[in-house]
Amino acid sequence: MRVVTVPLLCLFLVVTIHQYIKDPSRITLLIFAFAEVLTVVLAAFSRVPRERDWNPLSVVVTVLATFYFLAFQITPGTRLVPEAMAATIQVIGVVVQIYSKWSLRRAFGLLPANRGIIVTGSYRFVRHPMYLGYLVTDIGFLAANFGTRNLVVVLVQWTLQVQRIVREERLLSNDIAYREYKRHVRYRLLYGVF
Repeated sequence: MRVVTVPLLCLFLVVTIHQYIKDPSRITLLIFAFAEVLTVVLAAFSRVPRERDWNPLSVVVTVLATFYFLAFQITPGTRLVPEAMAATIQVIGVVVQIYSKWSLRRAFGLLPANRGIIVTGSYRFVRHPMYLGYLVTDIGFLAANFGTRNLVVVLVQWTLQVQRIVREERLLSNDIAYREYKRHVRYRLLYGVF
């Protein structure tokens, strides 16, 4: 999976930078590209897990949910909000991602796995704060690059991400430390909702 990731990410970066050069006001493209590079690079250097879910459905969901950015239409779309506002939303999402990944250290990866139970940092608030950061970043990108295709990509992406969260929690719940953690941190993604 790591070998396939590099060429796909490079393809995405080339196309994204090309679009940015055509219109340097589209800062949301650079922020989105940064967030995706961060995710892929950190996954490449993650710790080998104690237990990993190699179920074919888990692998397909993970691959599609990870590389969804390749399906976005990055040519200019409709700006629902000013570019600066959308970029601010994205930056908030990226900050949440960075804080979550920093909290995990090398316990970050793509497939559902047990790389150790983390209960500190951003994981004190919701059980999957990194996914929350992805959601906020996606909303910011969509707000400045709206179109039917991008809306469908985000909706499919989040259907997959919810499936990914559920599969990850199923695997982690085999660990007594995670079951205890779930009693203290009740919500998966959005406090008071899910």
